[in-house]
Amino acid sequence: MTSRNTVQRSIIEGELRQLTNHPTADEVYEAVHAEHPTISKATVYRTLSRLSDEGIIGHVRINNGADRFDHQSFLHYHVRCVRCGKVDDVMIPVLGGIDEAAARISGYEVSGHTLQFDGICPACQASEASTAERPCA
Repeated sequence: MTSRNTVQRSIIEGELRQLTNHPTADEVYEAVHAEHPTISKATVYRTLSRLSDEGIIGHVRINNGADRFDHQSFLHYHVRCVRCGKVDDVMIPVLGGIDEAAARISGYEVSGHTLQFDGICPACQASEASTAERPCA
């Protein structure tokens, strides 16, 4: 059963769709609050949770970091910069049959999997390169 479509829900969903950077719930709240100061943090958190549960948005669980939300709800992978924390999509095919293999091997009833790549984003790489090129004073 889906939740009713309230004005607050539409505002929060719209704001997430404009923030295409996999924002945290706090970042979504800050964006919403800037334009609609009467919408509470609890409403934003609750709405993001419901939208995620309904499959309307993606919920990205980040290892050793704050969970993020994704305006795209289809299955895909993510990469996280270990320097700045930026999260981006990795558009490679989702591994087929891996859930079944894990269930068969472990005996668990597997309901899904996540795969997170870690690395250094292009902006941080460029920053490191420019710092390395500076001569010592």
